[in-house]
Amino acid sequence: MTGPVGTATRHRRDGGRTTGSSGFDGPVGVGHAPCHHGEILQGVFLDADGQPCRGLVTLPVPGTGSTAAFVRRPGSPANRLSVWPADRDKARRAAAIAVAECADRTGDPPCGGRLRVHGDVPIGIGMGSSTSDVIAAVRAVAASFGVRLPPEVVARIAVRAERACDPLMLDGTAALFASREARVLEEFGRPLPAVVVLSCTTGGGRPVDTLTLPTQPRREVPAYEELRAALRQAVAAADLGLLGQVSTESARRNQALLAKPELDLLERVAAGSGAVGVQVAHSGNVAGLLFDPAAPDLPDRLRRAARRLAARGLPVGRTFEI
Repeated sequence: MTGPVGTATRHRRDGGRTTGSSGFDGPVGVGHAPCHHGEILQGVFLDADGQPCRGLVTLPVPGTGSTAAFVRRPGSPANRLSVWPADRDKARRAAAIAVAECADRTGDPPCGGRLRVHGDVPIGIGMGSSTSDVIAAVRAVAASFGVRLPPEVVARIAVRAERACDPLMLDGTAALFASREARVLEEFGRPLPAVVVLSCTTGGGRPVDTLTLPTQPRREVPAYEELRAALRQAVAAADLGLLGQVSTESARRNQALLAKPELDLLERVAAGSGAVGVQVAHSGNVAGLLFDPAAPDLPDRLRRAARRLAARGLPVGRTFEI
């Protein structure tokens, strides 16, 4: 993610009235969070204690996400916290938890406030829209207090607010993240290799309730540990071929949990257009073909793949590079 994660418009420790550029009264903070394009790898892995744990590695989407503005109202009851749009309940819960956390850190009394959230992330198709809202809200609250919360604290708040979250608070390096436990299982030391993604939508774009999906059984741990090791190698060597193999195999294994009838088609089009693999949202309907950005005929490959997908009824979205 580029740019600041949170900025205070104006801030006074004495709790006096100020007016920020947003037009709100009171100390104002602004926060941003990115979104993702589903997962490169998701399954069940061993944690540092040798216990099975659900984990995932997401595929970031540059330039897309949620922005939140929070105005504190010093002296108001802590439970008097409103949000717009009114249906962003998870973001409101996260903001309330963040207010308590920041008040404890600064010594300021908890108070109410008003939260506004704006995002350009499609809802319910596996791009982390709710987590993006939640993290943007937490960062906005923190900015209004003049503090910067560590990623692990933001993760804990996000899980408390929505029971499971994506690792959108981790900037830069790729990581295997336990989404329901708010902890990193492994940092891979560097970002995912540069790759071009041709995005499309499966399942008619129908929303998926993430929390109702089953999980891989413990007997699958050895297979996922092999994929984890392969991904570690792919990141270390910037090996796009290996990255594509890991992503494709993870998508195949996820068929037992959230079947995508279009996966065979995605794989055929990928093979016919010279893509290095396919990638899917393991708890949503967004999917993509992965291409080497250094391919000399990349524009032709992308056009050919997009035509084939569209001809078979798969809506093709943006093309982006990480």
